[in-house]
Amino acid sequence: MGFQCGIIGLPNVGKSTLFNALTRTSLAQSANYPFCTIEPNIGEVDVPDERLNILSDINKSLQILPARLTFVDIAGLVKGASQGEGLGNQFLSNIREVDAVAHVVRCFEDQNITHVNGQINPIDDIEIIETELLLSDIDNLEKRHSSLEKKAKGNDKEAKEKVVLINAILNQLNQGLLFDDSLLDETNKKHFSEFGLLTSKRMIYVCNVDEESAGTGNKYSKIVEQYALSKNMKAIKISANIESQIAQLDDDERSEYIDSLGLKEPGLNILIKEGYSTLDLVTYFTSGPKETRAWTIKKFTLAPESAGKIHTDFEKGFIRAETINYRELIEFNDYQKAKDAGKIRLEGKEYEVQDGDIMNFRFNN
Repeated sequence: MGFQCGIIGLPNVGKSTLFNALTRTSLAQSANYPFCTIEPNIGEVDVPDERLNILSDINKSLQILPARLTFVDIAGLVKGASQGEGLGNQFLSNIREVDAVAHVVRCFEDQNITHVNGQINPIDDIEIIETELLLSDIDNLEKRHSSLEKKAKGNDKEAKEKVVLINAILNQLNQGLLFDDSLLDETNKKHFSEFGLLTSKRMIYVCNVDEESAGTGNKYSKIVEQYALSKNMKAIKISANIESQIAQLDDDERSEYIDSLGLKEPGLNILIKEGYSTLDLVTYFTSGPKETRAWTIKKFTLAPESAGKIHTDFEKGFIRAETINYRELIEFNDYQKAKDAGKIRLEGKEYEVQDGDIMNFRFNN
């Protein structure tokens, strides 16, 4: 299915409204009570990228195919979810399947929409969710530790490595601290990824604000932004109600409505772009008379593997790639002129494809 970003949070914070707006459907049921979403809703969205239209104009393409990102609307978690409260085990397992999470935090007041804890307190809400993720990971690792310990007492080298790593992670988690896996060697990184820890997921905080605060934010969203800053994470402001209205409009009406609100672009565009960035994804392009297309890869992906996104034969028979970055091409506004000026590079198997590269792969059949 590709890269997935889960939408999580307490019940009644606006997750399903946001998901509906993202996918421009009514697939996710919205209701003013907890657990109205049980099975996760899944929808693919286009990644907004103004470069596509410009490349299409340069090459007079008949079709534009944007990159896609999958969002998963996961039911609301409550205190005690790690112990199964409110179908918590099922919901936590859904989080385990996604690559990153958008944590929706209620930053609006509305007497008609109940708050699961009776009052608006964004940091308390965040800590409830994050504590449940932490407790779930501790439980997961303790169970793994028990099953691996017997093997580790023998001559099972891998089991010994995993037990040592689990002890190190548990030491951090039991202090309420996240484990930093960036310093692990390749072997331990492989073990770490097998554990499927919820607290290792990349996260964005999404402040769901009232309509009047969509542009400027409010006292609640500012608290979340400061909290995110202290954790070196991103926080963005969105009014799910406004986004829901925007999603129902055609292109001309949408632009006019956005301008009337004093917004530069829909909040959902910002969310999609941040989700893309949080997953460490970049875009390269293929462009010609038939189509201009965006392809999604992870940062630092080498040219042959990038070519394999188009077709496995491209990767197997990779010779080299003709490459120019978008920023260089638009200076000439013409591929042939850029080529005549010597701006088209030939890159080999060790080339790391960069965001905005326009690629033409050469390969053996």
